[in-house]
Amino acid sequence: MTSSEPSLTGTYLRTPRAAAFAGIIFSVLLFAVFGLMRLSVPADPLERGAWLAGDTTYVTIAMNLVPFTGVAFLWFVGALRDRLGAREDRFFATVFLGSAFLLLAMLFAAFAVVGALIMAFHAAPEALIQSGTFHFGRSLAYGMVNIYLAKTAAVFMITTSTIAVYTRLTPRWLAIGGYFIAAAIMFGSGYFDGSLLVFPFWVLAVSAAILRDKQAVPSSAGLSQ
Repeated sequence: MTSSEPSLTGTYLRTPRAAAFAGIIFSVLLFAVFGLMRLSVPADPLERGAWLAGDTTYVTIAMNLVPFTGVAFLWFVGALRDRLGAREDRFFATVFLGSAFLLLAMLFAAFAVVGALIMAFHAAPEALIQSGTFHFGRSLAYGMVNIYLAKTAAVFMITTSTIAVYTRLTPRWLAIGGYFIAAAIMFGSGYFDGSLLVFPFWVLAVSAAILRDKQAVPSSAGLSQ
């Protein structure tokens, strides 16, 4: 390739500024997913499964929204990395990406378990409720969301906030506030129902800060140096 030929990553694959809207889309979708689930599925993991015999339309809609929620979150992560550019640190980048992937994996897996329970119930209603399979699946989905996903979300927030403090990725007040919100999720998810909902609030705030900032460093800046 001659020097006169344009660079693939520097010219053709520039991240659109609209990618910052992905965080807003993710927040709205995650609110919708958790809200729809709460309309049908009781918060108590020891509940005996009466909701399976009722209308599960809201749960089905929530499950179909999860893939779009995951894609929007990946775009949000990509927008953050593009904003960092050459300032990205390898250590924090590894934890940042790893926690993001784990968060999505557990979100997908938890809703896959819920979907499997619904299908198994319609196949053999009495057999499922009277067996330990239902209680195992219900407890598994509950633990994934309220324990592991919540803790991973807190790690993602702590890592992102640390990066933001040193690189000014976001306003300082928002970066420091991320530590307090992460602590609330880390220690409160097992005691307060719905504490995980502060996570999409934080993502929404970070996305709004990125959109307001007209002096974001383009990803191509680091490549031209």
